[in-house]
Amino acid sequence: MQVKFFTELKKFSPDKMVKINLFETNNLFCDVYCLEPQQSQKLHTHHDADKIYFVLEGIGHFYVGEEKQTLGVGNTVLAPAGLQHGVENLSEERLVLLVVMSPNPNVKNKA
Repeated sequence: MQVKFFTELKKFSPDKMVKINLFETNNLFCDVYCLEPQQSQKLHTHHDADKIYFVLEGIGHFYVGEEKQTLGVGNTVLAPAGLQHGVENLSEERLVLLVVMSPNPNVKNKA
């Protein structure tokens, strides 16, 4: 069994958001994103993968398609494949997110 404790792995950079990989398989990947105040993940699209953001600490401003919502600890956001999405930390506190994508966009389709 693989077990990791995000509280021991999380780290921040004054320059940009930090991504820490927790798990990666052919089917999915799972990261922790750490954002200092005023940092963001710019808007982007994954055409063949869904993404889930789960707020572990702080408050984030989430963008999915044409929608925007501010969410805090315990909230989950789905960014379906094909929709532009991203997150900003506009608060004065750190933001920590659990992020899961499936299928794993880093694995090439072996059809």
